Amino acid sequence: MKALVLIDNLTCGTLAAEWGLALHIEYGGYKILLDTGASERFARNAEALGVDLGAVDLGVLSHAHYDHANGLAAFFAHNAAAPVYLREGFQENCYGKRWIFHKYIGIRRGLLEKYADRFVYAGERCQILPGVTLLAHSTAGLEEYGRKNNLYVRQRMRLVPDSFQHEQTLIFETEKGLAVFSSCSHAGADNIIREVLDAFPGKKVCTLVGGFHLFRSSPEDVRAFAGRLRATGVEKIYTGHCTGEAAFQILREELGEQAVQLRTGMEISL
Repeated sequence: MKALVLIDNLTCGTLAAEWGLALHIEYGGYKILLDTGASERFARNAEALGVDLGAVDLGVLSHAHYDHANGLAAFFAHNAAAPVYLREGFQENCYGKRWIFHKYIGIRRGLLEKYADRFVYAGERCQILPGVTLLAHSTAGLEEYGRKNNLYVRQRMRLVPDSFQHEQTLIFETEKGLAVFSSCSHAGADNIIREVLDAFPGKKVCTLVGGFHLFRSSPEDVRAFAGRLRATGVEKIYTGHCTGEAAFQILREELGEQAVQLRTGMEISL
């Protein structure tokens, strides 16, 4: 199994970077696209890296924010058949708050309707391929994570703190253990690992890949998070995007070589 980073905030060489994330994953003879970044740049990088997006068997959107979903039209331009799995709560209703202002930060409006025939909506637990599962959050009280991070969803005529019902975790069963992909980990990466362990009794999480949404966190909060993450028993961590460079340096101090920074063009062998 291997994963190739098609877009991240940081890059290797001349490949494009942006605030976003997209990964091309090969597993059991299948090719999976996880997220599409914020634009078509991931597709240009894919071409430069020799990745044929037309050969992707299925796609997954981790959640409904623009920086993971707005390259979707570019993917569909290259691939006419692959289904894309969304969480059942996936809608065009996500907002970020700055001061007293709310800004729309969701998937580009109109894409869900325009490409409706390409989407499959996953329930709380959905096996999408042999050994590959999508898992919804089961942690209670996630609205507080939304409130703390100024993330909201529109329900009817009002904005309420996001409980991340549109977010899902992608899990692969490997000989070494479970490889967990959680692109932004809005529910807390430590909580997500516990959710996965509860869903797979007797298994261990060998690898965690994704952003941890720490870019606005204090150093003290990042160090506390590192301790909680260590306590889960996860063996290797690849993180970037919304983790932020400052937070990653603290994670590196706390976790040592266990933590690796993602970059566009990086290949991960699992």
